[in-house]
This record gives sequence, C-alpha cells and structure tokens, in this order.
Amino acid sequence: MQYEGVLTKMQTEFGSPIQYYLVFDSSFLNVNQLLGRDIELNFLGFQCLNCGKKKKIFRMGYCYDCFYSTPAAGDWIMKPELSTAHLGIADRDLAFEQKVQLQPHVVYLASSSDIKVGVTRKSQVPTRWIDQGASQAMPLVEVPNRYLAGITEVALKDHMGDKINWKKMLLNNVVPADLAAKRAEVEQWLPDEVKPYFKETKEQLYTLDYPVLDYPKKIASLNLTKTPAYSGKLIGVKGQYLIFEDGTVFNVRTYEGFVVQLNV
Repeated sequence: MQYEGVLTKMQTEFGSPIQYYLVFDSSFLNVNQLLGRDIELNFLGFQCLNCGKKKKIFRMGYCYDCFYSTPAAGDWIMKPELSTAHLGIADRDLAFEQKVQLQPHVVYLASSSDIKVGVTRKSQVPTRWIDQGASQAMPLVEVPNRYLAGITEVALKDHMGDKINWKKMLLNNVVPADLAAKRAEVEQWLPDEVKPYFKETKEQLYTLDYPVLDYPKKIASLNLTKTPAYSGKLIGVKGQYLIFEDGTVFNVRTYEGFVVQLNV
C-alpha cells in the first residue's frame, strides 16, 4: 500500500505495547502493524505546518518566517522559565500563551538513558514520556502554570541532567533507576514557592513498553535531505524513532513538515 502526506509527530496510545500512528490528511497508519515488514520512504518536498506553503522547513515543522512569528514556537516552549502569561505579559500572542501556559504542568523525572528532569503540561502525561522514549517516568511536582514548572526545572538542572542521550535510548542502554528514591532526594532543591505543591503530588511510577522486536547494536540516523529514498525492514518504534534492521533510525519528529511517500 502507498501513503503520502506531510509528516507530523506520530500519535500514540498508551498500552502494552504502546500503539503508534502516522496520521496524514486523508489517511492514517498503525505503525505497529508494520513491524517485521519492509518499508520504502521517499522525500517529496516541504509544507510548513503553520502557513501551509511549500517552503523549506527551518525548525519544528515551520518555515523560517513562521518559526519566528507563530506563538507555538516562542522561546518559552523550550525554556518554560521564560513564560510570562501569568504576569499578563505577551511574548507573541497573549491569548495563545495564556491558554497553554496557565494550565497545570508537571515537572517529572524520567529514565530514557540516564535519569533526567523535564517539564510537560499535565494533559500531555504520559504522551511526553513516550515521545522521549522513557523506560520509566514519575511526576515530581504538579504546579498551576508553566513558569513555576520552568523555574523548578532550572533549579534541578544544577543537580541532574535535562537531556536525553538518544543513542543510548535507542540501543536500550538504560541505566537502572530508582525514581522514587530520586524524587525524595531532590525535594530539598525545589524552589520555595513550589515546595507546597510537592506533598500534594501523587507519587506514581509509569513503566513504558515499546513495540520493539530487537534492539540494534549500532545505529545511524537517516537524513532525508541527504538520502531522499530509503528502504529497510522495520524492527521497532521507540520515542519518535522508527528503528530498522540495518541499524538505521529515523526521527519522525525531526522531519515534521516534510512531504513523504510511504510504500509498505
């Protein structure tokens, strides 16, 4: 069968294993059903996720102009501590920023390669952890807005990492972690204005099961602009990556806004 459309990050459904879906304008595909099958991927062009124009993608699925104008790509997206909607101060679009920033956020601990700290909207639990390929995750503290989550993450960065080693994650080279013990340890480093929320946050461990037939021993990342046509046997999906038998891995989210043809 042949599918064609603009890539966006895979949609997921929490389960054992997690279900993955590629969604296009006129069709969708359950990626789990492709495990063990050969897939052909062809790069056809670009389409900005914001303006819809066939312009080269700059970052996050947006063309250059949209990346620097849409409120969905403001600096506070990557740096929550820069959020200002709680003060009534706009970055690019106050109404949009209030909608996103002024809702419950969770600062969490996750084990994707090593233990890391991160921030997500409560509505994105556990989707955020799935997208990162976490093996386990646990909420640390739930706060009422993105700013408080951001300053908490900044405070904890002095004591632990906030990045994922994507190669270790895809090789399943994950360090065993006791997230409950780590949660108790980091309480002392929480900002004073966040500490009251700590005891109100339920300690709950999430374990994530990915549809992977076999993990590769070595990996190489597929770059669609350099290799516009690729074919291989799919052996797994983890995070937002497709994992192939020859060790090739493809990060779907990196190529949002790319128009592709998929033959299965």
